[in-house]
Amino acid sequence: MLSNKMEEALNAQINAEFWSAYLYLSMSAWCAREGKPGMAHWFEVQFQEEQDHARILFNYVLQRGGRVELQPIAEVPTKWQSELDVFEATLKHEQHVTSLINNLYALTHQENDYATQSMLKWFVDEQVEEEENATNIIDNLKMLNGNGYGLFMMDKDLAARVYTQAAPLAGKA
Repeated sequence: MLSNKMEEALNAQINAEFWSAYLYLSMSAWCAREGKPGMAHWFEVQFQEEQDHARILFNYVLQRGGRVELQPIAEVPTKWQSELDVFEATLKHEQHVTSLINNLYALTHQENDYATQSMLKWFVDEQVEEEENATNIIDNLKMLNGNGYGLFMMDKDLAARVYTQAAPLAGKA
């Protein structure tokens, strides 16, 4: 059974994950409009992953006998200045999500909630990967320094990203 404090915190994180999904869908739309279909696709996959993250938490709250309380999703940005700007915003956002996950993990210690702590370990590891991916793309964009052919090739590379359902959801409807 979840404590009230943990249940509230997990519900807030569910909302944050859905907000992240909405943000990445907005970034996908921006990239598509800018003629970068590969980057748009990369963000579509990111959108799907964030929905998975919300569903993992959603399922977990229910599994522990808690109540899921979905809240409205706040407005997200819709405009960026450049490809570099959109990926720098991605990294900044992922760093924010890392801090949210870290705060949840710290709360599990305060609440002596070892089951939730165990579940959150997957998210802690996932955030390392999320930040690394964004950083690598930013580094490549900076190296290209606006080179059109390089951007074209990078866009093609990002188009090859394949959505893989998050492991904690494997085999679940």
